Amino acid sequence: MSSILDNRPELAREVNDVAEVAGYLWQKGMAERNGGNITINITDCVDDAIRNMPAIAAPVAIGMTLPNLKGKYFYCKGTNRRMRDLARWPMDNGSIIRILDDCAHYEIIADKPVKPTSELPSHLAVHNYLIGKGSNYKASVHTHPIELVAMSHNPEFLKKDVLTNLLWSMIPETKAFCPRGLGIVPYMLPSSNELAEATIKAIDENYDVVMWEKHGVFAVGENVLEAFDMIDVLTKSAMIYQDARSMGFVPDGMSDAQMKEISTVFNLPK
Repeated sequence: MSSILDNRPELAREVNDVAEVAGYLWQKGMAERNGGNITINITDCVDDAIRNMPAIAAPVAIGMTLPNLKGKYFYCKGTNRRMRDLARWPMDNGSIIRILDDCAHYEIIADKPVKPTSELPSHLAVHNYLIGKGSNYKASVHTHPIELVAMSHNPEFLKKDVLTNLLWSMIPETKAFCPRGLGIVPYMLPSSNELAEATIKAIDENYDVVMWEKHGVFAVGENVLEAFDMIDVLTKSAMIYQDARSMGFVPDGMSDAQMKEISTVFNLPK
């Protein structure tokens, strides 16, 4: 059976990267059942033949108007689809959508009429913001890292940048590869517009990864692997902290001077 990916190596590479990350999320225990979502802006990979493709399902209302997304294309994980299945069969468990000219509806164009994630409005709202800001970021990843979600149940860790500084201090690479730290969004109903607005506000405060209290994390990046890597390094730091606590001591963490040195050597924000 033919696929929109056939003879389109750039588009196939983008979708295959999503499949690769989906496999990592499942293997690491971050994506139980159908947990988590991935959405990538693939507009740069779209040719005239794709632009002329008819819809294979009726238009769907996004629930908000997103003017920067007019005529844009996205690959999205399907609703109620499992990451472990997306890793093996990305075009059976996700779909490519086109945003219509009213900027308030989308239509599925390939490969199958797989309805996108229920959290699509949150993802698209973030992409609309990123485009408006002139950002090069094209990927958004939401997942449920066990250790980070556990830490979000402690109110002390939900104070501004407390968790960021703690996680940075566990291992040098965390600040090097997630230099903007971890934003915090208080608990809000999953899939709600309020959650989308709060996430955008956190990204606007210069965070690339946002903790949704008692739920999971949301990361943006230039590509899906970059977004995953930031989640991965933050989770590693959380595991180091929790392993130390389970051995009966509170880890010292790197000192402020040591973290400042990391910032200087890697030319990171102070």
